[in-house]
Amino acid sequence: MGTKGKVIKCKAAIAWEANKPLCIEEVEVAPPKAHEVRIQIIATALCHSDAHILHPKFTKALFPVILGHEGAGIVESVGPGVTNCKPGDKVIPLYMPQCKKCKFCLSPLTNFCAKLSQFKDPIIQQEVMEDKTSRFTCKGKPVYHFLGTSTFSQYTVVSDTNLAKIDDDANLERVCLLGCGFSTGYGAAINTAKVTPGSTCAIFGLGGVGLSALIGCKVAGASRIIAVDINSEKFAKAKALGATDCLNPRDLQKPVQEVIIDMTGGGVDFALDCAGGSEAMKAALDCTTVGWGSCTLIGVAIGDKGLTVSPIEILMGRTINGTLFGGCKGRDSIPKLVTDYKNKKFNLDALVTHTLPFDKINEAFDLMHQGKR
Repeated sequence: MGTKGKVIKCKAAIAWEANKPLCIEEVEVAPPKAHEVRIQIIATALCHSDAHILHPKFTKALFPVILGHEGAGIVESVGPGVTNCKPGDKVIPLYMPQCKKCKFCLSPLTNFCAKLSQFKDPIIQQEVMEDKTSRFTCKGKPVYHFLGTSTFSQYTVVSDTNLAKIDDDANLERVCLLGCGFSTGYGAAINTAKVTPGSTCAIFGLGGVGLSALIGCKVAGASRIIAVDINSEKFAKAKALGATDCLNPRDLQKPVQEVIIDMTGGGVDFALDCAGGSEAMKAALDCTTVGWGSCTLIGVAIGDKGLTVSPIEILMGRTINGTLFGGCKGRDSIPKLVTDYKNKKFNLDALVTHTLPFDKINEAFDLMHQGKR
């Protein structure tokens, strides 16, 4: 390509400071260095993690930054030493790296990677490249990366450990969802909770992650799936995807966990909290059965006081799991999920509520905050 080895000028949505709309600016994207890949982003989705960085209560973020971590694109050029992709390949950037060499990558027990081990907060990491510099410049200033992906740019640069090469005929406007939301929810059900055939499940929160968890429970063969959300408008879609029951806690006469316990004769086998927030986490744990109830925590709320647990609840046989990126080892798992999508094992169309041009990205954030996605 004619751009190889040269700086590319393109449009990107920059967050200059917290609690302010993103600004569409012209940025300069430097060529990839050793073990780096420059990607033309074709499609990107929004996630609440992008909004967390802009939240005034979130004080650890660095600005200016190019957000976005749920995208798909085409390799424009590669730096020296890159062997897992070539220009023209379709790829999905990964915020969870997979170096394939560290003790975590070599273990079947986790999708963690040592590249993340120095970070206490998974949202604050990979803000610069391996050499501690940025590949983005705007108005003469360096701009931080986000989660090693920065998909809110027409071109981005990622480490070769942070991308999955996918099938050439993949629909990028759908499989971009595998970069975070779908893989997180679906993987939480399949890989982390390990939902079993014939089981009963409860899912708290019916955004993109919650609906993906619902799809995962359905694919795993759950016989009853109870969907919980404070927005009843989401129930029609949940039922279409396999929910057997839908509950709005605001419409109930008693706590939702008590209603679920009554409905199921003692509680569900699996609960997945995709909402975050102490109330939803507590309800998810409480609604699981004694003996073997499993509660998987997926969502995180900004400034939340967290989950308070009595040891008795755990001594009675319940377990609490946490999951990042649905337990998916990205470079291995994501290409398989793309193939599964092509083979119609699951449908991603239901997760796409709006398709907007790049310059309307702030409207997309508004829709997300209104619960319209």
